[in-house]
Amino acid sequence: MICDNLEHIRAAVRAAALACGRNPDAVKIVAVSKHVAAAGVAAAQACGQTVFGENYLQEAAGKISQLDPALEWHCIGHLQSNKAAAAASLFQVIQTVDRLKLAAALDKQAAQLGKQLDVLIQVNVGREPQKSGVLPEQAEELLQAMQPLASLRVRGLMTMPPLGREPEESRPWFRSLKQLSLQLAEKGLFYDNAAVELSMGLSGDFLVAVEEGATMIRIGTAIFGERTRQ
Repeated sequence: MICDNLEHIRAAVRAAALACGRNPDAVKIVAVSKHVAAAGVAAAQACGQTVFGENYLQEAAGKISQLDPALEWHCIGHLQSNKAAAAASLFQVIQTVDRLKLAAALDKQAAQLGKQLDVLIQVNVGREPQKSGVLPEQAEELLQAMQPLASLRVRGLMTMPPLGREPEESRPWFRSLKQLSLQLAEKGLFYDNAAVELSMGLSGDFLVAVEEGATMIRIGTAIFGERTRQ
């Protein structure tokens, strides 16, 4: 099932990218393995999947220790500053940086580990009070404040837009994140302003995200099926 699902998603991404003039290889599938046992992750790896996203540190730590060290792990859940040491050690990418205190803590821990840690800024495009993320008009201020953090590489932006009944309802939110990324790149605020990452799109709306410029799509249910807490 997992292999079939991955092949279907890859084919759909390829078709969507080509239809809008994009290189399909520019879109990375992040397999969201929250509540998926290590055996499920290994099964996805056997089908060629190498990038995985986890929401919870304790769950991630238990899996990562059992699996191929060559896998790439992304933190895609809300992260408390006092968990920065564990996060910096476990993950290659932190997608949910939304405040300077967290960024500074991650920078300190990455420096102690002697590593360069890739991060994305989480933007609350829908201004939803229940969601994490910096407001769009505050993203520049945060990025400016993060410039001295030498052990972090700010690769781009991430968002979780308001939940819609139809995939098309996500399009304006994805488009606004893309526009924000262009504005911030013009000011030279990313590690590589010519290759800004945009993490947006889930199982239900990833094709719309690809059309609007996503470079990372976070896919869980469409790969692993409905999951229950392990």
